[in-house]
Amino acid sequence: MPLKDLKKIKKAISVSPPKIGEIIAGKIINKSRNSVFLDLGPQGIGVIRGQEFYKTKQALKDFTKKDNIFVKIIGLETEEGYRELSLLQANKQITWDRLTEIQKNDKAFKVKVKSANKGGLICQVEEMDAFLPVSQLSPSHYPKVENGDPSKIAKELQKFIGKELKVKILSIDQKKNQIILSEKITLKQAKKESREKENIALEYKVGDVVEGKISGITNFGAFVKLKNGIEGLVRAEDIPDKKDKKPFEIKIGEKLKAKIIEKTNDKIYLSLKT
Repeated sequence: MPLKDLKKIKKAISVSPPKIGEIIAGKIINKSRNSVFLDLGPQGIGVIRGQEFYKTKQALKDFTKKDNIFVKIIGLETEEGYRELSLLQANKQITWDRLTEIQKNDKAFKVKVKSANKGGLICQVEEMDAFLPVSQLSPSHYPKVENGDPSKIAKELQKFIGKELKVKILSIDQKKNQIILSEKITLKQAKKESREKENIALEYKVGDVVEGKISGITNFGAFVKLKNGIEGLVRAEDIPDKKDKKPFEIKIGEKLKAKIIEKTNDKIYLSLKT
């Protein structure tokens, strides 16, 4: 037996059998008016049909033959011998996994408000609904209603429809199809980070020579990133003239030494002049 055929057999044996609920990639090989067929490689041919087809008909129109898409196996074998697939369920599972990762990493992100009721705001996260309770709004957005009248609260919350808010995921439950958001905890985190930066900034004194890296260049000067995320500004007049360097000759990412010449609250001003 030729070596290349032996390698193919070994590869085929090593492929694990398909399982219901598994998400796999497939390449579109044919489309009809009510179904789409995909090449799943060693796992055979799959089909998106029936309700699964009509639920994602519009999305499937955007795909062409030879496009790779992620699908979920919902049936191991149809009467014709195909794997039964779902694009919708795959997209949902991928979204849940992504949101779980976002919560795990404690990341903040923006959401758009779709609707409101007396309990809070319904927001769009990816293509799913998430709930932002009134109690989790920031103090500036919390509805100040006399006697806590529910109908007045609901009316007050209507003004947020269509707006974007920065939030974090407070809790997530895929089984209950539930995502709870918080705007309040993002504000707490921002205040904490601001206090930390202020404390770090206190370590620096006027006259100190510090090392940093150019993080941005503007027409009024250059920003230098110091340790722990603190940034200092070198104003244009504090950058050497053409005989040495001028603002736009300084490159982003360039490491250099600078002297602290001024401090205002948590802002640090530097000079590159000797």
